Order: sequence, then C-alpha cells, then structure tokens
Amino acid sequence: MKLLVTGGTGFLGIHLVPKLLEAGHEVRLIGRTKPTLPSLARAEFIPGDIKDREAVRRALQGVEAVYHLAGLVSFRDRDARRMYELHVNATRELLKDVREAGVKRFILASTSGTIAVSKHERVGTEEDDYPITVVGRWPYYLSKIYEEKLTLEFCRKHAIPLVVLNPSLLMGPGDDRLSSTWTVVKFLNRELPAMPGGGISFVDVRDAAEGFFQALTRGEIHGRHLMGVNLSMTDFFDRLERLTGVAAPRLHLPAKVNVLGAHLLERWAKLRGTTAALDHQEVDIAEHYFYVDTTKAERELGFVARDPQQTLHDTVQYIYTKMPPKDLPGIKGLLAEKREGT
Repeated sequence: MKLLVTGGTGFLGIHLVPKLLEAGHEVRLIGRTKPTLPSLARAEFIPGDIKDREAVRRALQGVEAVYHLAGLVSFRDRDARRMYELHVNATRELLKDVREAGVKRFILASTSGTIAVSKHERVGTEEDDYPITVVGRWPYYLSKIYEEKLTLEFCRKHAIPLVVLNPSLLMGPGDDRLSSTWTVVKFLNRELPAMPGGGISFVDVRDAAEGFFQALTRGEIHGRHLMGVNLSMTDFFDRLERLTGVAAPRLHLPAKVNVLGAHLLERWAKLRGTTAALDHQEVDIAEHYFYVDTTKAERELGFVARDPQQTLHDTVQYIYTKMPPKDLPGIKGLLAEKREGT
C-alpha cells in the first residue's frame, strides 16, 4: 500500500516507518526537516508543515492509508494554544483532505490519557468515558480528547475506516528530544524532591510500533485500543534506582502538599529569573493513576508487552548516549549492567 505518515520522524515514527518499509509498503513522510536516519532513507519525503494545507494535499495524492502520529507533548500551560492548534485544528483540516483524497484507512495515535486517568487507583478500559473532569486543567490531555472525539465523529459520519490506538507513556530507545522519557531524565538529575503518590503506565516504543503496524489490517473499526504496563510510582522509581544506583525519592508527602510545593518552587524560580526543575502540572499528573487494561489490544492487535525492566534498562542506556553521566549532575556511577533479580 501507499501510506502517508505524519510525525514519522518522531519517537514512535522512527520505529514504525522501518517496519512498514520492510513489509514492502510505499511510505511517504511530511515534515519540516528531511529525516537523516538511514532507516528512513527509503521513505519519500514531502517538505511542509502539517498545518500547510497545500503540502498536505500533495502528500495525500495516491495514498491509501494514513498514520496520523504528529503531535506535541508538553505539560506546561504556555504550550496549550500550540497543542490545540496542532491536535484539534490541524487534525480537523487533515480529515477533510483525507475524505477528499478517498483514503481507505486512517490510524490515529491518541493516548491512554484520553481514557485511563483517575484520582483513585483503578484500571481503565476502552468502555470508560472521557475523564474531562480530571484532565480538564491539563492542556495536553484535554487537546488529545478533543482530537480523538472529532476524529471518531468525522470518520463515522463519512464512513472512513478508523482505528484509534491509545498507548501510554512511551519508553525505550530513540527519544532524541527526550520529550517522552523526561520522567527518567528528571530522576537521573535528582530533580524529584518527593515520591509521587500515583501510578504510571508506560509502553515500550518498539511494542507500540508493532501495534501500530498491525493496525493497518487489524483492530476494531472506530474503536480505541489501550497499550501499556502498570506500575506504582514507588515501584517505577525503585526499579530505576536498582538499574542506575541513583537513589529514589525517600520523602512521601500528601498529594496536595506536593502540588503546593511545586507551585512555591515555581514562584521562587521566577523571582530568581530561572526555571523550576518541575512544573506544578507535572507533579499534579504524577499524583494520579494511569493504569490500563490491555486485553482488547492483545485480542485485536496481538499486542504483547515485553518485560518492563528491559524497557527501563534500554531507556536509561539510550539517555546516556544523549546525555552522558558527566552531563547529568545527579549521576555518580554508570548504569548497572546486572539485571538479575530486578
């Protein structure tokens, strides 16, 4: 098939596109910067922004299926407008062009945060409603909910086969921008003053890419598919401690105190003309639970999650290639190679 991949040079894209090429598909990428990775060299490149309608229409010519991966991950309020423009406005216009181009399948990269977010410990499923009352103050997840809703409504109305994938936080090798693996980077830098009280879900980017690859021919049409591995925040950071030798936060505080502390640190940093290591929104998010049920993705897409310890090991190893220990002030030793018993 001839495929268009938006966001094909991002963290997920650099793992998905080679799979598509190896399977014999013709892959076209659209972006502002031509990819330099050898694994993407055989993909056709169309220069242009996803918000550039003429470039998008050129990129859609002759295309049978679209992977819409383009997005911006930020937990800072100042990026709210940019995320809304990209996730909502640009996606709305893309869908109009997809309909005109006669595309036969549309695969949307959403997030588990449009489904499985709770103040209390529970496991989310695809049957859950949008948690707007919980995520309404977090621009990233709110914009992704709007994107997902408008895509589902548009594709149902115009009979466009759509598969929505909802991976949790992406981990693993290849995050050049360190935008998805930022939690690990902050841990390595010893920028976490207290242990968060919530629960995290993450998925190895290589496992997520396989799920997206399968979605070209599998998956529930107009359905959502959660992918991830669930760990308490304490378990998550304890595992990182055993891998790296960097101590996990020992201080446990009530959620409201943690968030208030983050607000105060932000104000103090602003007075000093600096930037706080943690945004209050990041702290608030970490006090919630993001646990997912992957039963549907396993059944519909054949999703299989690898050992989470392997994922964390490979994540840290890759971060060290981008930011060696000498550049991370909190690190005093190299990554522990021994993984037995972890």
